[in-house]
Order: sequence, then C-alpha cells, then structure tokens
Amino acid sequence: MGKHVFINKLSAALPNTAVNNNEMETRLGLVGDKKSRARGVILRSNGIKQRYYAIDPETGEQNYTNAALAAEAVRGLFANDSDLSEFDTLVASSSMPDQVMPNHAAMVHGELKSPPCEIVSTSGVCLCGVTALKYAYLNIKADESKQSVVVASEVASSIMHARNFDSEHQHKVETLDEHPEMAFEKDFLRWMLSDGAGAALLSDQANTAGRSLRIDWIDSFSFANELEACMYAGAEKIDGKLKGWTTYSGEQREQQSIMSVKQDVRLLNDNIVRITVEETLKRIIAKRKLNTADYDYFVPHYSSNYFREKVYQSLVNIDFELPYEKWFTNLPNKGNTGSASIFIMLEELFNSQQLQAGQKLLCYIPESGRFSSAFIQLTVV
Repeated sequence: MGKHVFINKLSAALPNTAVNNNEMETRLGLVGDKKSRARGVILRSNGIKQRYYAIDPETGEQNYTNAALAAEAVRGLFANDSDLSEFDTLVASSSMPDQVMPNHAAMVHGELKSPPCEIVSTSGVCLCGVTALKYAYLNIKADESKQSVVVASEVASSIMHARNFDSEHQHKVETLDEHPEMAFEKDFLRWMLSDGAGAALLSDQANTAGRSLRIDWIDSFSFANELEACMYAGAEKIDGKLKGWTTYSGEQREQQSIMSVKQDVRLLNDNIVRITVEETLKRIIAKRKLNTADYDYFVPHYSSNYFREKVYQSLVNIDFELPYEKWFTNLPNKGNTGSASIFIMLEELFNSQQLQAGQKLLCYIPESGRFSSAFIQLTVV
C-alpha cells in the first residue's frame, strides 16, 4: 500500500459578491445590444441561483486574474503568508489560464511569492483539477514530497464577456433576421460557467487535531478513442475534427470568436452521463470491488441540475444506486466553476463540521472536453 496521503485543509476563493440570475447579463454584457433568448431557458434548466464573477460590479472591468484568484485560495490554507514556506510542491490547474505560456503554476507561484519549490501545471477541462490532485497524491506516496498544495481555478467570465463576441456579431449583422444571436453552442455556456478557485493542502501525516480526508484512490478514464471533441476553445469544429486557432488569421479569429468556449450540446446530451458514469464506474467497480453501502456521501460535479436525475438513473442502470440523501452539491449557490468545482464542494462539506470519522465519500468528476471521467474515494479520519 505504501504511505497514506491526507487532505488536511481545504480553501475556496470566490471573487466579489454573489451575482443572481437577474444581474448576470448586466455583468457579462449584451451581445449586439440584444438580450439573449437562450438565457432564461438555460437558467431554468441548470438550477443555478447565484454565482461569482471576477468582474468589478462598479466598473465592469475584470478585477482578478486567474492566477491571482488561485493564489487567494492557496493563502486561505495558511494562517499567514509566512507559512507559505511549509509546502514543497505546488500543482496548479485551470481550463483557461491567463496566458498560453508560461504555465499556470508558474504564474500562481509568482503571485504567492513563496519560496522556491517544485511546480506542475495540468491542463484539460473539468478534470484538470483531479489530475493535479493525483500528481500531488502520487508525489507524496513516492516520498518525493511531504506537503503539497493543489489549486484549481477558473475565470470563465473573461472569455464569456460580451466584448469577446462583438466582432463576430458585427460580422453576421447582415443575417441578423435569420440568426438574431450568436450560435447556441456559444451562448449556452455563457449562462453555465462562473468563476472560483479551490485549494487543498496534502500531507503524509493526518491532522493531529480535527479531521482529515485520507485519499484512498483516484481513478480516471478517457474515452477520446471513441468520441470526438465536445467542449473546446481556440478551435473550430469542422466535420468532427478540430481546426486549431493558429491556422486562422487574427481577423478570422475575431469574426468567428475562435477563442470562445464552445459546446456540441447534442453530442453532450447523447453521451456525457452514459460514458462518464456508467462506462467509467463499472470499470472502477470491477477494479476496486466497490459496494454502495460503504459510502456516506456522494459528491458529484455536474454542470446543470438537468443532469442530476440522469446521473442517478445511470447509477441505477449499473446496479450502484446512491440515494439522493447521500448527495452533496452546492451548484445552486456557488455555480459551475469547472475544474475548481470539486474543491469548492469539498471545502464546504469539510468545513461544515458534519463529517464523522470513518465515513467514506465518493466523488464524481466528468469532463465533456473529449469525454473523460474520474472518481475519487476519500475516508474521514
């Protein structure tokens, strides 16, 4: 088995004040000075009541970088900045870092001004926070680290702001009667994603006072061999294949909003739950000999309340029913923060004082990028 690895602290950073459904479009801006027709339908379906944006409510300008928000979450793990010398590895992850180069972890380390340490950044969509966690977990297991910090952060509002779509809107102005707003694949995500960061402090020793979460295992699977890309940015999808942003001119990138985040909604609905719950979990059940009775909490990351019943039904389909009373989510109040979501959920649950020693948690994190999924088992000690 080797040594155990424990999550001893969890921290979340949510920028500015909560934004309710009526304030969203004011904060993100109107595309072409027209209200979105899709917004109301999507919000009714996703069940999110409020979320957070790294946008100053007074000026409308972005007032946090992704790296700064991540650094704020990391600082929340420590009593003061002088304690930042306590960790030897920083693993930072984001779907949408502030820049292409250098990597996100370098920028977070630069914000923290903590002493020299190993830094690693993992990439992906919702799953990159889990791959970051697994790197830190394995690093400690291998006796290469004593204390590691993992942080996942998203500033989706920087991509979702109306200013990013104005050139495309102008480009399509002649066909406004036929297409009164941008393609649904882009507008859909404007009302789904929000900003936040979550951090965890991992150690080879459990807390001497209070609770810790022992990481029992982290398993993930990719199904990119079977399915084409579903959620992407910096590319256009043509005949099922992605054409990357470097093949477009600057003018084309603006006119087609190439850098925006897009989702193939039909591909998502047809595959996401079947692949990320059923196909993934039945492999893990066989590998780990799992039993539903062992779990006190199910902590699922899903992007929308629309998927809640579908996830439950998929569990039933593989004879692994986890009743709703075991579920924990804060999607309605914290929003869908992508790779940071699992940390933001665990932070709230861990710090709520409702966990008891010996309880087991099963965490579920799907990714629609090109269909990947992870499950994590944690034990309260």
